[in-house]
Amino acid sequence: MADSEAGEAEGKVKGAYDASSIQVLEGLESVRKRPGMYIGSTDANGLHHLVYEVVDNSVDEALAGYCNRVSVVIHQDGSVTVSDNGRGIPFEVMPKYNKTALEIVMTKLHAGGKFDKKSYKVSGGLHGVGVSVVNGLSAKMTVEVKRDGKVCRQLYELGIPVTGVEFIGEASSGEAGTTVTFAPDGTIFETTEFNFDILSSRLRELAFLNKGLEISIRDERSGKEHTFKYEGGIKSFVEFINQNKKALHDVVYISGQKNGTELEAAFQYNESYLANIFSFVNTINTTEGGTHLSGFRTALTRTINSYAEKKKLLDKDVRISSEDTIEGIAAVISVKIAEPQFEGQTKRKLGNSEVKGLVDSIVGMALATCFEENPKVARTIVEKCVNAAMAREAARKAKDLVRRKTLFEGSSLPGKLADCSSTSAELCELFIVEGDSAGGSCKQARNREYQAVLPLKGKILNVEKARMHKIFASREIVALASAIGTGVGEDFDIAKARYHKIILMCDADVDGSHIRTLLLTFLFRHMRPLIEAGFVYIAQPPLYRVTKNRKDYYVYNDARLSELRQQIGEDGTALQRYKGLGEMNPEQLWSTTMDPERRVLLKVSVDDAVEADKVFTLLMGEEVEPRRMFIEAHALEVKNLDV
Repeated sequence: MADSEAGEAEGKVKGAYDASSIQVLEGLESVRKRPGMYIGSTDANGLHHLVYEVVDNSVDEALAGYCNRVSVVIHQDGSVTVSDNGRGIPFEVMPKYNKTALEIVMTKLHAGGKFDKKSYKVSGGLHGVGVSVVNGLSAKMTVEVKRDGKVCRQLYELGIPVTGVEFIGEASSGEAGTTVTFAPDGTIFETTEFNFDILSSRLRELAFLNKGLEISIRDERSGKEHTFKYEGGIKSFVEFINQNKKALHDVVYISGQKNGTELEAAFQYNESYLANIFSFVNTINTTEGGTHLSGFRTALTRTINSYAEKKKLLDKDVRISSEDTIEGIAAVISVKIAEPQFEGQTKRKLGNSEVKGLVDSIVGMALATCFEENPKVARTIVEKCVNAAMAREAARKAKDLVRRKTLFEGSSLPGKLADCSSTSAELCELFIVEGDSAGGSCKQARNREYQAVLPLKGKILNVEKARMHKIFASREIVALASAIGTGVGEDFDIAKARYHKIILMCDADVDGSHIRTLLLTFLFRHMRPLIEAGFVYIAQPPLYRVTKNRKDYYVYNDARLSELRQQIGEDGTALQRYKGLGEMNPEQLWSTTMDPERRVLLKVSVDDAVEADKVFTLLMGEEVEPRRMFIEAHALEVKNLDV
C-alpha cells in the first residue's frame, strides 16, 4: 500500500469527519439513542414524564371538547394503562405512507393532529412527539382504539410494530376512545417503578385546570386510588392550597381573551408569609414560570400600588415591591395559547414574549375593576402588602446587620462548624446535629477529609410563623445558612452550596423528631432547591443495640429486632434502646451512622409540592384545629411512641 493510501486509511480510522460519518436514525432510533432530548432524563422524572405525555393527549381531547373522563391504572407488573373517552386515534390508511394513521402516530415523530390548528385549537403536546416517544422508550406497548363502530388494536416492542392494526370487535353506538398500555424499557431507565403520589399530584392539577373533567388513578400494587373532579376549576385549586390557612378574603377570579390567548387566574391571600404560585400553559405545569407569570406579577404590583396611592394608604417612604405583593398569596395562572414556545420538550418555562403584555393587560383591567367594586377586599390586600413592605425593610436592615457581622460571607464560617478539608462540594457532607454532646461525638467520629459537623443548640425558629427579619435575627438559622453557603431568600444561589450532602442527624425521640421537622420546614420554605437537587438527607441512627454472646448487633427498626429475637432467643441477651446520639461513642457512631460503606440515609424529595405545603402548614402553622384533627385521625398509626 502506498504511503498516501495508508495515510488516507489511517485518517478515516482515527476519526475523519466526512459523509461516511453521518448517521441517519430511522423511526424511533433517535429517541432510544438520546432519550434525554425528549423526556428530559432517564431517572424517575423522565419515567413519570412518559405517563404525562400519554395523559396530555387525552387532556387535549378534553380541551377540544370531546372527552370528559380519563383513567390511569398502575398494574402489578409495573406497566401503566391510560384510557379516555375521546374521539379515538384515526385508523384509516394514509395513502402517502401506505400505513394506518394509528401506526403513523405511534411510530413517527412529529406526527399528529396538532399542527393544522383544526383538530386541536390548543394543545399541551405541541411538538407531536409525545406518544411516539413513549412507544420508543417502552419494552412493550398496546394501543386499543374505539371509533366509528369498530375496535382495533396494535402491539409494539421497542417502538416497532409487531402486529398490524387488527380489528378485534365492534364498538357500541357512540362509543369512542383510546387506551394505551405500556411498560417502560428497563435498559433505558434507571428505575421503572412508578410512584403513585407523584402521578396523583399531576393528575389532580389537570383536574383543577379542566372544569368537570374526571380523572381517576388506581394502583393495583397497593390498592390506592383517587378520583379527581372539580367543577370550580382553578378557584377550587386555590381553595385547596389554602385549606389549612386562614384566608383573608374570598377567591378573586379573573378570565379573559385577547389575540387568541385565553387566560384564567385565581388568587387569595392568607395570614402566612409564604407564596404558593402555580402557572400553567395549555395545562402543562410551567414550574419555572415564564412570560405569563411575569405578566401576572407586573399587573398585580402595578394595580396594588395604584390603588394604594389613589386611596392614600401608603406612607411617602413606602413602596410596595413585587415581592411584597406575593407574601401570603395562593395563586394559579393558566393560559391557553395556539403556539406556545417552551424551553425544551419538558415545558418548564414559557418563552412567548407577546404573552407577558397580553396577560398584564387582561389582569390589570380586571383587577382594577375588582378593586373598585370590592373596596373591602382591595383594602385587605393592600394592607397585607404594606405590612409586607415594612417587614421587608426591617428584614433588609437585619440582613445588613448580619452582613456587617460577616456571618453570611463565605470568608467567615460559624465558629461552631467543624469543617472538612476538601473544597470539592460534590464530595463534601455536612452533618447537622442537635446539641454539643452529639456534636462532640460526631466531630470525633467523622472523616475530617470530607465530613463537616455543625451542632445546633436546641430547637430552631419555626419559620412557618416568622417573617424574614425574625429569620435573620435567629442565630442558629444564620449559622446553618452560613455553613451551607447558599444564602437565604432573595440571596439564595444553589451554585454556592459548599456541600452536596446535607444530612440531618437528630435523636430518635420526640424532641429529635420536632427538631428535624423544624429543620425540614426551614429548608422547604427557604432553601427548597437544595431538596429538589437531592442534596438533603436524613440520617438513620440505630434504635437498639442487642448484645448476645459478647457480640453486638445494631438494629434500626422494630421488625428487625423481632427477627433477631426469634433467631437468638431471649437468654443471655442484653438490649439497649438509644434515645440520643450522645449515648454512642465515636466508634459506634461512625460504624452505624456516618460510614458511607455501612450507613443508611433517607433522601428528602418533594414528590407533591402542593401536598408538602399542606402538611407543613398543618403541622407547623398557626391554625390549631386542623392539627388536632390530623393527630386524632392518625394517632393509631404511630409505630414508635416515646413515652
